[in-house]
Amino acid sequence: MHSSERGSRSFGALLRFHRERADMSQEALAGRIGFSKSQVAMVERGERRPRGTFVPNADEVLGAQGALIVVAEKEFKDNGLRPWTENYLDEERNAVALHSYQNHVIPGALQTEAYARAVYNCNYCPPLDDEEIEKRVAARLERQKLFHRKPTPIISYVLEQSALTRPLGGPLVLQDQLHHVLDVGRLRHVEVQVMPHDRQTHAGLAGPMILLETAERRQLAYVEGQNGGYFVSEQPDLGDMFGRYGILRAQALTPEESAKLIKQVAEGL
Repeated sequence: MHSSERGSRSFGALLRFHRERADMSQEALAGRIGFSKSQVAMVERGERRPRGTFVPNADEVLGAQGALIVVAEKEFKDNGLRPWTENYLDEERNAVALHSYQNHVIPGALQTEAYARAVYNCNYCPPLDDEEIEKRVAARLERQKLFHRKPTPIISYVLEQSALTRPLGGPLVLQDQLHHVLDVGRLRHVEVQVMPHDRQTHAGLAGPMILLETAERRQLAYVEGQNGGYFVSEQPDLGDMFGRYGILRAQALTPEESAKLIKQVAEGL
């Protein structure tokens, strides 16, 4: 079990203990602290980290006398990640299926160390300091365990051709990155497809998206923008996004055609 997952479950168990000791329902606690019942339930199950004022508000309302705050500070140490990113990673670590469409850069879990460092060196305003960059690069490399985890998850990617040609870090860094994408794409449970330049319109023009299926067979979609990310878990929006991704895969090059194109781009650098 990942240390972050253990921390979330430890905090969740403590939250439930204090809530039940206070003879308060999840719904009642949610109303008192300004969060939804589903958020309280997910935190208690260890499926989601508490965010914002959740911890201090819950500690005060439940009369925990600082216990929740102390455990949260211990278990949720700063790793340089934004809160919404941590929430997504908690879901990704346990996903039985992951499908991702990216139109600007190589997806995070596919990134090499040098490529990830180049992304963080140029992609933020204000700039990140060296310590912050190292934390985020380490967290990004940790995600590669996804490809070798047991039980084996089903994974697919659709990448815009432009993401293959943007020379982040320089030609050699990009070339190594493309070879890494090819290596991952050879795994039996991973498929990588490319949306070619000459495809005038397609189902992904609204932007990137990540689709997940959890071990409990819950389906989620995750959308990240410049100022934050959010989950989509309700119909009809969730079904629309899964349908859109299916159309994307049908419109993209086949995995075999995609591998050939990626190899051609790498050899041309």
